[in-house]
Amino acid sequence: MAGTTAQPTSRLRSWWGWGYADAHPDDAECAAMGALLPGTLPRPLPVPHVRDLRIGGPAAEPPASLAHLVTADPAVRAAHAMGKAYRDVVRALRGRPGRIPDLVAHPADEQDVADLLDWAGSRRIAVVPYGGGSSVTGGVEYRGDAHDAVLSLDLTRMGRVLEVDALGRAARIQAGALGPALEAQLRPHGLTLRHFPQSFEFSTLGGWIATRAGGHYATGRTHIDGAVQSLRVVTPAGVSASWRLPASGAGPSPDRLFIGSEGALGVITEAWVRLVARPRHKASASLAFSGFGAALDAVRAVAQSGLRPANCRLLDAGEASLSGVRADGSAVLVLGFESADEPVGGLLERAVALARAHGGRPGTAAGGGTGSGGDAAVAAWRSAFLRMPYLRDGLARMGAVAETFETAATWDGIPALIEAVRSEVGAAAAKATGYPATVNCRLTHVYPDGAAPYFTVLAAGRQGDEAALWDDLKAVANEVLHRHRATITHHHAVGRDHRPGYDLQRPEPFALALRAVKSALDPRGILNPGVLVD
Repeated sequence: MAGTTAQPTSRLRSWWGWGYADAHPDDAECAAMGALLPGTLPRPLPVPHVRDLRIGGPAAEPPASLAHLVTADPAVRAAHAMGKAYRDVVRALRGRPGRIPDLVAHPADEQDVADLLDWAGSRRIAVVPYGGGSSVTGGVEYRGDAHDAVLSLDLTRMGRVLEVDALGRAARIQAGALGPALEAQLRPHGLTLRHFPQSFEFSTLGGWIATRAGGHYATGRTHIDGAVQSLRVVTPAGVSASWRLPASGAGPSPDRLFIGSEGALGVITEAWVRLVARPRHKASASLAFSGFGAALDAVRAVAQSGLRPANCRLLDAGEASLSGVRADGSAVLVLGFESADEPVGGLLERAVALARAHGGRPGTAAGGGTGSGGDAAVAAWRSAFLRMPYLRDGLARMGAVAETFETAATWDGIPALIEAVRSEVGAAAAKATGYPATVNCRLTHVYPDGAAPYFTVLAAGRQGDEAALWDDLKAVANEVLHRHRATITHHHAVGRDHRPGYDLQRPEPFALALRAVKSALDPRGILNPGVLVD
């Protein structure tokens, strides 16, 4: 059964910052936030305008056969110049967004993608695949000067659910489908992909797959990997189309080659993905802990219990306060369960009991009914989670450092890792700025054998040099992660910012094989140069 494309929202996206332009904090709110951090600017930096950028003419012109797919409009090009990381935001605020693509293409189908790659290859034009543009690791920008021109390949016109297999609970979906449009097309079938990253509104199925994105579930199927049934990928060497199967033991998986490839090996054009029935029963609760160590023990007990909560997020005291969840110095565990066919109150009660055995003090649980559920702390966390990227941009306007990074490690190394990141990144920020810094931590995803710590850094900026300051702090963080054998990224991809850490993490024989694959599939080196492999 074929689907139709959901109508996009008419709200204007911000070209320089996160999300919608009308959702950003105003000057007064920015100033109020800045007043809470020492060393910030007396007034916010002005909102940047495309008209103030120096955008020259494109260095390439498409052939007549492709001209209808391509634009050189300065505003469109500026909006595709970078992602939405802190360093992207502050560069835009300072009028230094980096290399602006010469052209932006909006293919309507797979053949358009193939034709655009053929043309780009013949003209030494770098092609940067682009979904929603929400990358926070430099994954959608071009760096360097090795190519004659740069083409941003925007897949969002390819946003349809093409086919739904209700019997097998799967759907064939074009890669450019943004999260809300994808779910809107699945809703009439009573099904959902149930993949809700923080960037859900502003990211695409193809982007999730290309970056191995983490989503809604804090346990179990935490990454998009487990939802992928088969892929179609256009490469300069041809189209890779894997079989749609529930499972296979036939050698290395072709899909695994492209999941996480970040557009460096090919352009994902569509995927069959596994769906689930829409949940009708939900229950959630929060628990407070006097000590973060006891809270870690509680989370590990829940993760190893086999209960598989949909939500199992642990906030340290700083993160709980920043989110408006709790301000008394307690760490807070947010738990949630959901099901399509049976009440989940009993599961929640068992998880709460495990947490209480480690010193957790429960709040008000939301029963096992059919509502959205949750106590006040759960609601506060959810609201802060969605609002936080906008507030980050407001702090950036005040000249502050406000950014995050994440990792994952086994349970035996988690306490020492968290302590090292807090102390060493905090000390580096204080030394660089002369002001104390705050480094908070939360666990976003948990497993029986480990967890994914997610860090928030708040510090004074180095006025006019904010991006370089963050690069310096990120280098310190990356060194700590490598020393503790924690991954360079749990779900935000490698991009260009994480390349040094990724190069250290991956085994050299694998790097050798990856370089060979890159050479075979992209012999002219046009696909997202600088990502994953040179």
